[in-house]
Amino acid sequence: MTQVAANHSTSSLFSLNGQVAIVTGAGKGIGRACALTLAQAGADVALTARTQADLDKVAAEIRAMGRRAIVVAGDISQEATMDTLVAETLKTLGKITILINNAGGAGPNSPLKMGGTDFSAVLAWNVTPAYLMIQKTAKAMREAGGGAVVNISSVAARYAQKHFSAYGAAKAALNQMTRNLAQDFGPAIRINAIEPGTIMTEALAPFLTPERTERMLSSTPMGRLGQPEDIAASALFLVSPASSWITGKILGVDGGVEAPNF
Repeated sequence: MTQVAANHSTSSLFSLNGQVAIVTGAGKGIGRACALTLAQAGADVALTARTQADLDKVAAEIRAMGRRAIVVAGDISQEATMDTLVAETLKTLGKITILINNAGGAGPNSPLKMGGTDFSAVLAWNVTPAYLMIQKTAKAMREAGGGAVVNISSVAARYAQKHFSAYGAAKAALNQMTRNLAQDFGPAIRINAIEPGTIMTEALAPFLTPERTERMLSSTPMGRLGQPEDIAASALFLVSPASSWITGKILGVDGGVEAPNF
């Protein structure tokens, strides 16, 4: 990976000119924000999610910046989708140097009602695609001279709270996998993770009653809920030359909250 030169400029530290990124779950929310932010920094971007129309809108925004974008719609939990995404990225954009593993998620669960099959599905959805995407892009990243990966985790990985045993366990597993894979793939490929706190997305909005919103704001040191762009800015740092000596780390981007506030 690139070593920061002693005479670096601030603009070059955060420049992604000449880079090619893959972003999963890129149609909305954090994934969309990450894709647009990386493009603004100079990267060409390959986008994937289930909904073609959402991806097409993001791709159009990226192209309007003068960057290249390709769309591969599909289920990223399926290896066929992963293989197509990697192949199309290399064919059209020429290389792969950045991977944002954003796809994932789960709601609360009852520990007395959720069966083993559903529990395993939450673990698999939040961990396995990230693992396989790193595996499938590693060769291309090495051939390009190095790369950087960011796994989007959650503060649920470190909070102790009721009804989140499945999701919390899945994201904790993602965090530990991040640490271990950083050892496996360094120094050519840096692998880090971000733990978002409460982020204002379309998925969260229906659950925000005035009372719940006030409680969350009053318990957040920064006095506001997070925006997808807050996570995207942190992802930009972790894939840029500015973080060239950082790998295997979990970055909490949570407004300073240290306990469940939802």
